[in-house]
Amino acid sequence: MSIKKSILKPEEMAALVKLKLGGKKIMGQHKNDHIKNNENLLFCYDTLDKVSRSFAAVIRQLPEEISDVVCLFYLILRGLDSVEDDMDLSIEAKTLLLREFYTKNFEQGWSLSNVGDKQEYRDLLANYDKVIEAFLVLDEKYQKIITKICQKMGAGMADFVESKISTIEDYNLYCHYVAGLVGIGLSELFAASEIESMELETKDVLANSMGLFLQKTNIVRDYKEDLDENRIFWPEEVWNRYSPAFESFSLNPEKPESLSCLNHMVNDALSHATDCLDYLKLLTNDRAFRFCAIPQVMAIATLAEVYNNHKVFTENVKIRKGLAAKLILRSGSIEEVVKIYKKMAATISGKITNGLINSQRTIEIVENINNYCDLALSESYKPHEIA
Repeated sequence: MSIKKSILKPEEMAALVKLKLGGKKIMGQHKNDHIKNNENLLFCYDTLDKVSRSFAAVIRQLPEEISDVVCLFYLILRGLDSVEDDMDLSIEAKTLLLREFYTKNFEQGWSLSNVGDKQEYRDLLANYDKVIEAFLVLDEKYQKIITKICQKMGAGMADFVESKISTIEDYNLYCHYVAGLVGIGLSELFAASEIESMELETKDVLANSMGLFLQKTNIVRDYKEDLDENRIFWPEEVWNRYSPAFESFSLNPEKPESLSCLNHMVNDALSHATDCLDYLKLLTNDRAFRFCAIPQVMAIATLAEVYNNHKVFTENVKIRKGLAAKLILRSGSIEEVVKIYKKMAATISGKITNGLINSQRTIEIVENINNYCDLALSESYKPHEIA
């Protein structure tokens, strides 16, 4: 995300300065005094900052009773994901490790050397014994939830090690394993901690959509990066409609077929948008809301940026840093998030090109999001009760 692109946008520059100077106060981050004298937790939070700065910020601002739990939940799944992403591991070794990874969290002293496609991921796994020690201190109710999700995710990832993502059904299942389960697990953790109602853990469909929306956005945006790593996450059922070869889009990025395929993928991701708003309306804890809302507004802003944008096929497209700061500052309530969704839907609408295969479908999806947002912002609107 380039700062230069925000220089000519005063509101974005102001947001950057405001977030930089008062970020901790604005985000409501509490003091983690208990971390200072805990070597294992210190490692976990330092590593969290390295493997995901964006998630580190929103995790740190969670209520104290749940922030350590979510930090460890994220690191454990990040370790599992690092195993999946390492293309140098043999299929046999990777499959076995993915299926057994959840058991390692109870094996004191266990670590893994030279696994991961980035240095920060290799460092995480090389020092995984510290994550284990911190995990074993958690309340048993949290350990059970994290273990269940880790086991299901690892088994799902293992199923796809030798199977390519052929159909849309495959795509949805893969995204469920690697991201939908995260949403479901977080709902259970929030409920178990009592910062949210126990009824939240019954909303698996909405929680799954929260994860799918983020994962599908990343998959669309990361076309070039994944292609360079010889990874294909776009379902063949989709891209094969537009070209017999997946790599051809990078060779002919501005062709109508390439843009139509890209827009098809964006449309698919956008289909989860209103589910995400329905989920956010259920949250009652301000910090839990912000934790969930910030990644979602970043996702819809990213989809607005990549829609009909041929640069996706040749470079890593990101939203402006100033826009990101502005979105973070405006993600404190469901009303503000709904306004962001409506604005991003309008941005997408303004980029729709006549004559492309999926343009009509985009119009329908954008209209659906707009109608939802208008209802949510109307005088008669009241947040949904958890039922």
